[in-house]
Amino acid sequence: MIRWTELGQERSAPWRTALGLRPPSRVTVADDRMKAADAYRLACEGTALLWRGDFHNARQLLAAMGRRCKPAPAGAGFHRYRQARSQRARTLGMLLVPYEAGHVVPLRRAPDVREACTEVYGPAAPPAVGQLRELLGVIGAREWRREGVHIPALGARVHPHFGVFSPVRGEYVDLVADAPLPDDRLAFDIGTGTGVLAAMLARRGVRHVVATDLDQRAVDCAGDNIARLGLGDQVKIVRTDLFPAGRAPLIVCNPPWLPANPVTPLDHAVYDPGGRMLRGFLGGLAGHLEPAGEGWLILSDLAEHLGLRTRAELLAAFEEAGLRVAARMDVAPRHQRPHDEEDPLHAARAAEVTSLWRLRGA
Repeated sequence: MIRWTELGQERSAPWRTALGLRPPSRVTVADDRMKAADAYRLACEGTALLWRGDFHNARQLLAAMGRRCKPAPAGAGFHRYRQARSQRARTLGMLLVPYEAGHVVPLRRAPDVREACTEVYGPAAPPAVGQLRELLGVIGAREWRREGVHIPALGARVHPHFGVFSPVRGEYVDLVADAPLPDDRLAFDIGTGTGVLAAMLARRGVRHVVATDLDQRAVDCAGDNIARLGLGDQVKIVRTDLFPAGRAPLIVCNPPWLPANPVTPLDHAVYDPGGRMLRGFLGGLAGHLEPAGEGWLILSDLAEHLGLRTRAELLAAFEEAGLRVAARMDVAPRHQRPHDEEDPLHAARAAEVTSLWRLRGA
């Protein structure tokens, strides 16, 4: 529950979040008279603003608050970059909007968000309060889900759901499309997300693919995409942590790249605290591979360029897990961020390479 005082009365409502965010402890009511400088100051001090004015003015206020958030300067380093992002997320998360029953936002010029909210929060829709920033993400995710992302190697579109990492960086899909298959009977796809790699394996002729994910949103998203692509007879989606039961001649995993704590729940696709998923995959791989089978680890070396992990540590992790490197395929990123010299992480991004490590039992 979130609580506040309005017109001299104590009020409360259920706190709405799909991301596990905690409600703010201090809340004041705000409307179109609120100046951006005052809103920014209150948010930095830990006071949330429950908006009662025009919806479009709220969006403009959020943008103005964002412009006041200080980014990390170019070359500042990873930890200052993360600190700046964390502060920005906390500050912008302090602008709140109310919901009436039925996923209706009772603000002037508010859009109809009923379908978008039903997809994320479910059909149960009592009155509530939530972050404007999250609501805008829900609205944007509705468009991503409707339009999808074209994956050239797949020759089809993949439709990400809210909270599931979108495969906009297609180079890792290209690696899976090009690597020589050790066997076409069975493959495991660990941490499937949208299901794009499971679909790629099925399109390449793997007769049975078991795709796993611990996040129910990813399981639902992957199931939706596999059904859209007509691959339901080949691909089975299982909710579990890492490996399904049994062994396979091919096991594929594209874990989060950076062994660091996420700033927001959506960061979990990129940030892996302590390298838990990477270590779990490597530690369990040999025990789930068939004899002469291969594990394909798709991993960016961005962490190495940021000083978060060394190549020697990665190779030592292979050896400790009883694995050897049979071969490696590399690809440079094709997105625009490596060319943005204003990016605080420009030097690391410019040197980044994504690799598919073909691992076998030692």
